[in-house]
Amino acid sequence: MSARSKILDAYESILIEEGERAATLEAVAARAEVSKGGLLYHFKDKGALADGLLERLGELAAQDMEEMRAAPDGACAYYVRSSVYEDSGLDRALVATLQLGQEAHPRARTAIAEIHQRWLELIVEEVGDRATARAILLIGDGLYYTAALSAGAVLEEPAADVEELLGVVERLKRGS
Repeated sequence: MSARSKILDAYESILIEEGERAATLEAVAARAEVSKGGLLYHFKDKGALADGLLERLGELAAQDMEEMRAAPDGACAYYVRSSVYEDSGLDRALVATLQLGQEAHPRARTAIAEIHQRWLELIVEEVGDRATARAILLIGDGLYYTAALSAGAVLEEPAADVEELLGVVERLKRGS
């Protein structure tokens, strides 16, 4: 793993576990097991570190959207299933970015809003109705909100809940 990746991993972890204020350059360097100079070689300041996280999130979200578009059971089912926190790279980048957004980082808020909009567009393509698509998006958001409230804890038995919610999604799709 590259030093840059280790630094971003450390930054994500601190954001998720302790919040933005705890994510000082010194704390990130210590968690990544690099010198502060090593961190500054890759990220000149805290803003550059946030930019690095947002770049990572953008790449992971783009990959996720390609998978969503190609999902055999459709974008809606994919979205709901993938809204259960599994501690994936995308999960961690999203929750860390949500932490940044709570601390008045407008770029973080914009990044989340843009990703959300692209997910909505893919769901609208499948269901043909914006209100229905929005309801489906909110089902997934609810799953993710639960994870964010529990600081990214992995749910014990999400499969039954997800299957129930997928039944709701199917009923919404039929009604649109």
